Amino acid sequence: MAAPEPLLPFEMHGVRLAGGMRAGDWVFATGILPGELGGERGLLGEPAWTTQYRSLFVRAKEILEAGGSDLAHTVRCDQFAREWRSVPFFHEMRRQACGKHIPPSTTVLEEGVLKGGMTMNMVARTGGASVTPLFPDGLDVPSTSSFVPVMKSGDFVLVAGFMAAWKPGDLGGIAAEAKVPEGHLWKGNRIQLELNYLVQKKLKIALEGAGSSLEQVVKADVSIRDVNDVPAFNQVWSKAFDGKVPATTFWPTSNPGLAIEDARVEINLVAYAGVRERIEVKEAAPFLCDGYPAAIRAGDLLFVSGLAGDAARLVPIAEAICKKAQTKLENVLRMQHAHTSLKDFKRACGAWQKRLSKRPLPICAFQVPKPLLVPRATVHLDLWVHCP
Repeated sequence: MAAPEPLLPFEMHGVRLAGGMRAGDWVFATGILPGELGGERGLLGEPAWTTQYRSLFVRAKEILEAGGSDLAHTVRCDQFAREWRSVPFFHEMRRQACGKHIPPSTTVLEEGVLKGGMTMNMVARTGGASVTPLFPDGLDVPSTSSFVPVMKSGDFVLVAGFMAAWKPGDLGGIAAEAKVPEGHLWKGNRIQLELNYLVQKKLKIALEGAGSSLEQVVKADVSIRDVNDVPAFNQVWSKAFDGKVPATTFWPTSNPGLAIEDARVEINLVAYAGVRERIEVKEAAPFLCDGYPAAIRAGDLLFVSGLAGDAARLVPIAEAICKKAQTKLENVLRMQHAHTSLKDFKRACGAWQKRLSKRPLPICAFQVPKPLLVPRATVHLDLWVHCP
């Protein structure tokens, strides 16, 4: 099978980047940045965020078309924004660009991006793969985002980012049973109450509506307000999966960092109905939470758990994980870098270039608050890799 194909390469900060990647029936548009920043007319023109976010979708469309796909075949959309006031402008531009087909989506707030106010990732399928939007009964969906809550494509199920919210449109905010009762100090732990509600009342319903289950989950992205909550989070997370958690990546957010101001956590999922293989690599253990797999292989994709450390140390670990999964690092489809400082971006890319030579890097990078899960870590790394 042919190697993954870089799409629309470009250069930034002296680094050669790929606008996206194509492999098999998959097309990734990664680290999309605004082509225009707006504001040239000041208060006399349209909002600068409108200009920026319109240009995000112009670029996304170009990348997807270069890979033989389009916005109507997208199955996932993730975005990291600096400013909460900009998000309604993003939603409007997305509705204009995508119409009724807005894929499962997650928007979180972070301290910085490489350019403008937001960076965005999209995952799509080519015309040969089915794409089916689903709206499971009993699943409350945010009222203004307009996204499809669950998308099914072949044996894959992709679930949008959900919080422990209630009422139609999530307009009730975080559910009362997901909070410590007002005036009480120790009737439960907030992160655990919130996570348990989210798993039982949102994620399970979303999966079951697609004919899937928690058992079939292969990848979870956890946007979390305070990384100090991770050990308590993991007690509930491990129990939900009977001790066999999926590949999981934590994204520390700004404070607040989610659509509901007092929310502590938001989670999106990928599930797979076929054969799933847990990849264990002992060299990865110091960079992972206890009990986490290094990766899970599902079909033609390898989902690597988030690795926190220094890029120069993590690249060899990532290579060892790929080798154990019978693929190779050159097949990487998407890299996400959560830096404690974007000043480290070029140096981190240098670690990849040293291993991958002049191959354009499909990287999405943004800046998150300190600390990360590993002491003195400077980057949290997340990888999706093709397994031909």
